[in-house]
Amino acid sequence: MPDHLVLALDLGTSSTRTALFDARANRILPTTTQQTYKLITTPDGGAELDPAALLGAVRHCLDQTMRVYRSDPALRTRPIAGIGVSSFWHSLLGVNAKGDPVTRIFTWADSRCRADAATLREKFGEKELHARTGCMVRASFWPAKLTWLRRTQPKLWDRVKQWMSPAEWLQLKLTGDAHCALGMATGTGLFNPATMTWDAELLKACKLTPTQLRPLTDASLPVAGQLAKQFPELRDVPWFPGIGDGAASNLGSGATRPGIAAINFGTSGALRVIRETGAPRAPFGVSCYRVDARRYLVGGAISNAGNLRAWCLRELKVPGDDEIEAELAHRPGPVPGLSVLPFWNAERAPKWNEDQQGAIVGITHHTTGLDLLQAITEATYQRLARIAELIFATEKTTPKLIVSGGILRSAQALQRLADVLGQPLYPSEEMEASIRGAAIYALEQLGDLPSASKLAPPVKPRAQYAKLYAAARERQRKIEELL
Repeated sequence: MPDHLVLALDLGTSSTRTALFDARANRILPTTTQQTYKLITTPDGGAELDPAALLGAVRHCLDQTMRVYRSDPALRTRPIAGIGVSSFWHSLLGVNAKGDPVTRIFTWADSRCRADAATLREKFGEKELHARTGCMVRASFWPAKLTWLRRTQPKLWDRVKQWMSPAEWLQLKLTGDAHCALGMATGTGLFNPATMTWDAELLKACKLTPTQLRPLTDASLPVAGQLAKQFPELRDVPWFPGIGDGAASNLGSGATRPGIAAINFGTSGALRVIRETGAPRAPFGVSCYRVDARRYLVGGAISNAGNLRAWCLRELKVPGDDEIEAELAHRPGPVPGLSVLPFWNAERAPKWNEDQQGAIVGITHHTTGLDLLQAITEATYQRLARIAELIFATEKTTPKLIVSGGILRSAQALQRLADVLGQPLYPSEEMEASIRGAAIYALEQLGDLPSASKLAPPVKPRAQYAKLYAAARERQRKIEELL
């Protein structure tokens, strides 16, 4: 096995991480660095990031990781052979001719373009476009955002020379050039995963030409520019264009083989499965994206997950994590009488009702803050269960589910997710699967194929509670249809 290392970057909507990995995709823990930044939200649904804050966080993380690399005599002898990047999907920014930002980064969570999404659905037909692009015609994706920006800020629109993902922009600023990977283009809503080309009709509708986007290829570019000057060890090292964090999460958790799917439950949540055979299509309501030219990904994401737990901790004045864990151990099953539609943010899969707001049904004077926390968080698990029903409806056997993300910090949360899904869950060996996925993608491109990890012992569902949660899911479904 080669003795080289790869550098992995994980760009998230709340923080950036960097770390070095060996050729077996094991993280060199002392090299891990994380830097947070703030999502800029507005009452009308805005959810943006400051490009300068993101670039500053990436620079800080790279500096700290490389500092550890340089200071460790054993690491210093092992060359860095490649750079892999995982980035939050669906987001975009506009730049001028010099590559400097003209706009902020509009994240997937920005829902101000809902009306424009509705107009596009009426004009083109959502089922037809979903069949072509694998994406719903909703606020999360580029067509609605671009249409909204051109309509509401025409002068700003005219100043933009190119549109790109944050992953491409960071590579451009740090090294002087950037490609748009198939796995990043596929999350825009402008790309056809079957033909692996931009959709000409949608480009025309958005008043775009291919020259206003970065070159579409998975080919790497050698590190040059500012990064090469700052870190000579990285000069000419291949930087592989960034892939979507969803695809990276599957790669990093080991959910790449037939019969295995991945759940990631952090700030947001998702259930996805990688496939290599058959047409790249997905049931209506969930998405089909490319990982690369060989593999595609079918899955659904929810906007409300760990962020709702954080809201509960902040607003409901419930006890700390240890006390919550102890209390939940004594109260298995759903909270009697409480049903929640967990739509604090505009929801995505499986229904994509971006105008529907959150609701708590059945609250009384007897209801406690802990009751609400439990019911709200379990309601988010129910959304994943409904995505699973949609994706696996035609499967002869339900795939095994590997779980990664912040949920792994709580044994009670993991048990309740298993109960809601009614399936065993296999905890990932890497909690932050997307950064490991970035490393694995780079290793694959270099010709290294890390061996598949063995599945961890499963967390098994408790049959009596799984039945109660299935009934609770039907109540949630009926309430959603009524409101």
